[in-house]
Amino acid sequence: MQHGELSPWDALAAKDTPARGLLAEAGLRPTRQRLALAEHLFSAGGRHVSASGLHGELLRKGAPVSLCCVYSSLRRLSEIGLIRRVPVYGETAYFDTEISHHHHFYVANEDRLIDVPNGTIRIHDVPAAPEGYDLVSIDVVLRLKPSRQPTPW
Repeated sequence: MQHGELSPWDALAAKDTPARGLLAEAGLRPTRQRLALAEHLFSAGGRHVSASGLHGELLRKGAPVSLCCVYSSLRRLSEIGLIRRVPVYGETAYFDTEISHHHHFYVANEDRLIDVPNGTIRIHDVPAAPEGYDLVSIDVVLRLKPSRQPTPW
């Protein structure tokens, strides 16, 4: 890059992009870090990401982004419904850019999610939520392991 030339990330910050609109909708200031994150996250269609995985992808692309910014941006985008947090047990939080209601397979040894085809899981006889609470959704996560690997429990 020559003196006075904008980096790709500075150029992105100077443009009016769909990523800028998403951040405005989320009530987030469109910093270079957040614009790079939103542009990368939503450019690939439906996908599942963890904060650390997304952070690594952004660093490999040369984006100027901190892990703290990735965590806070994903949390905020999830809170307003632009992405969906997928409840998988363990330490890693996963986020899905496909926000329509659907279920997931979780491949533990690969640490990844796969969408379950729509309409293949039917849930019956759901109990009423306790008083003072509303049922928001039912998330089914089916855990997978390679067929020839022993079950870990």
